[in-house]
Amino acid sequence: MIELKDISKVYKSKNGEIHAVKNVNLSISKGEIFGIIGYSGAGKSTMIRLLNGLEKPTSGTVDVNGQQVSSISGNALRNARQKISMIFQHFNLLWSRTVADNIAFPLEIAGVPKEQRDKRVKELIDLVGLSGRDNAYPSQLSGGQKQRVGIARALANNPEVLLCDEATSALDPETTDAILELLLDINKRLGLTIVLITHEMHVIRKICHRVAVMEAGQVVEQGNVLQVFQNPQADITKNFVMQVSGTKESKDSIEQILVNYPTGKIVKLTFVGNKTEQPIISQLIKQFNVEVNIVHGNISQTSGGPYGTLIVQIDGDQSKVNQALQLLQSLEIQTEVIEHA
Repeated sequence: MIELKDISKVYKSKNGEIHAVKNVNLSISKGEIFGIIGYSGAGKSTMIRLLNGLEKPTSGTVDVNGQQVSSISGNALRNARQKISMIFQHFNLLWSRTVADNIAFPLEIAGVPKEQRDKRVKELIDLVGLSGRDNAYPSQLSGGQKQRVGIARALANNPEVLLCDEATSALDPETTDAILELLLDINKRLGLTIVLITHEMHVIRKICHRVAVMEAGQVVEQGNVLQVFQNPQADITKNFVMQVSGTKESKDSIEQILVNYPTGKIVKLTFVGNKTEQPIISQLIKQFNVEVNIVHGNISQTSGGPYGTLIVQIDGDQSKVNQALQLLQSLEIQTEVIEHA
């Protein structure tokens, strides 16, 4: 559906060249929700502009559904963009137009007759949960409602790809979750390919199937979201995962436990899927007669299933503790013995 091959984008400035994107290769499947995450300056915004043809790569190719948007221009590019829609962080609504008129705007530009426009607008208003708000103006809407209008407008021309540029960054957590649920519902109903640009791992965790992590213009890690959560490789990915797993806040507690309890082992357990629901701790206590003290725990839901982390102290007879660790590993639970930093 979307193929980026050896993409680089270099801007020239009076201070020299700025490499916004460096040798990026990505493949995004039809109907997939794909996340691109990175901090400010990582190259995310440049990536999204390359995807919709607003920027041309310095080298490499961008192919969206068989159209090489990196090389076409004029009418060909305009036609291609009708199948690549976008929603924005600050909504970008027309403040002098009603909800219905905002949604109808791209249909007007496309020359769709009024009767067809009105029918399509009604369908979209119902789809995004804004029934009864047809004649409201943006100033009368909440942030979440404005973004729903933005989503409806982006869907007006039946796009095949929806690009989301920090689409929830201006919203509170509860509204963010509601908008993400709406995007997930639209993806399932319409089979729409969605590319999310964000700096929030919560957004990736909530709805994305796969993720690419960007740093300094490069993709430093990519893969299935659940796998990335389970075994992050790059330091920046580990930082993002800690944002939502809660393990970052437990470091002081772990160090204190290591000081106060020199015997036994401090162990970080990582659970995936149905293993998060199994009574592993009680099994260790009963089978090996060891003490298991829970230091910290958290379970996160991802689109691929639950992901949980648990930090425990296992104490008792050394041989029994080692047997307990061996059992955990045999159950395919990722087990990490934590030492002093």
